[in-house]
Amino acid sequence: MDITDKLNMTMLCDFYELTMGNGYLEAGLKDRITYFDIFFRDVPDHGGYAICAGLERIIAYIQNLHFSEEDIEYLRSKDLFSERFLDYLRDFKFTGDVWAIPEGTPIFPREPIITVRAPAIQAQLVETFLLLIFNHQSLVATKTNRIVRAAEGRVVLEFGSRRAQGTDAAISGARAAYIGGCAGTACTISDQLFGVPAGGTMAHAWVQMFDSEYEAFKTYCEVFPTNATLLVDTYNTLKSGVPNAIKAFNEVLRPKGITKCAIRLDSGDIAYLTREARQMLDEAGWESCKISASNSLDEYIIQDILRQGAKVDLFGVGERMITSKSDPVFGGVYKLAAIEKEDGTIVPKIKISENVGKITNPHFKKVYRIFDKATGKAEADYITVWDEVIEEGQPLELFDPDATWKRRTYTDYTIKPLQEKIFDHGELVYQQPTLSEIQKYCREQIDTLWDEVKRFENPHNYYVDLSQKLWDIKQDLLRKNYR
Repeated sequence: MDITDKLNMTMLCDFYELTMGNGYLEAGLKDRITYFDIFFRDVPDHGGYAICAGLERIIAYIQNLHFSEEDIEYLRSKDLFSERFLDYLRDFKFTGDVWAIPEGTPIFPREPIITVRAPAIQAQLVETFLLLIFNHQSLVATKTNRIVRAAEGRVVLEFGSRRAQGTDAAISGARAAYIGGCAGTACTISDQLFGVPAGGTMAHAWVQMFDSEYEAFKTYCEVFPTNATLLVDTYNTLKSGVPNAIKAFNEVLRPKGITKCAIRLDSGDIAYLTREARQMLDEAGWESCKISASNSLDEYIIQDILRQGAKVDLFGVGERMITSKSDPVFGGVYKLAAIEKEDGTIVPKIKISENVGKITNPHFKKVYRIFDKATGKAEADYITVWDEVIEEGQPLELFDPDATWKRRTYTDYTIKPLQEKIFDHGELVYQQPTLSEIQKYCREQIDTLWDEVKRFENPHNYYVDLSQKLWDIKQDLLRKNYR
């Protein structure tokens, strides 16, 4: 099942992308080859790194790009677009090239994550949707990874559908959360569409439906003996919930030889209640019973309650993960970096701003990651002009583009290009990994980062440096264009 079957997203674009497209056509620029970069400026929550996500959805979108007759009639009704442009849209198809950093890769500010090389109208039209998907899924994957790391190896599940900001945010958010490290989701359609493992047991309504809490627990154990997770905080967690759960386990599961079961708490002082519940379960001979907790959790709350001795085996995290409540905007942007002349010459372009952080890195670029050979740890990312050649084994000097006197020479290193070719002249050339492969890759790549980069508070600054050639081109453009 493909989510693109649900809705054609071609018209999910900013209106100026269409007016500019019409303008490009009328100005004779529709075939002008352009290079656009997607990058971001700041890591959410002041973290040390973000996680790239959303590429699978972007691929499906590009493959499905087309305008229906209904779309064209709508645009005609605006009395703004030329018939030549509407005719052009009738046969619209993406014919460009796309490079992207694979999903699950740790990424850093100001480096090109996705590069689009395409005729001007095509490259302009895809801006909004590419940013929408990249920004949203990378945001949720990044927040999720913080929460998963705070859980210190305990299972984390995504519980946020009912608090997500719209249907697609719930569906795609569960996918992004899985990439970030969640073991599964409560969102059924995300399992159907993407294969994110869905699961769930009961809500308070189940307990309230019966004459007694014990009857509710006993009935559930009888119906689902191999999936008995009982919600114990409907009335009084320690005085009735846990004792009734133990009684149901004893009467229904123990005679069947079933030892796999769990209780869940969704309110109260999780640290205190889980410590007490753990003692009660162990004393009753249910050491195998797991304890799960939910209720407005995030990385800081999880970190704190574990430090206070909480006995939690599994966390269900909802609104603060699916909305990235503490920092809900990723801030990725889509900027023109170069144009290509008819003879193939690539002309770099720059966007200048009084806000220095908004000045772009020009040109068609490549981005590399440098690893220390002895430790296997990532040391820095290195952005070059597309035609530069790096000879591995030769000394490589990097300098901080914001403080050029800070320099370091690497000698014992390996270097890896980060972007992969996704589309070649409109044809998909990328072998897409499975979602579980992406999650595994993400976990492996995060392990290459130093612990100092992974701190929640005041993380070490991971350097993203420019080659000397790219630096010189940027400075030359600044001098020529800033008046």
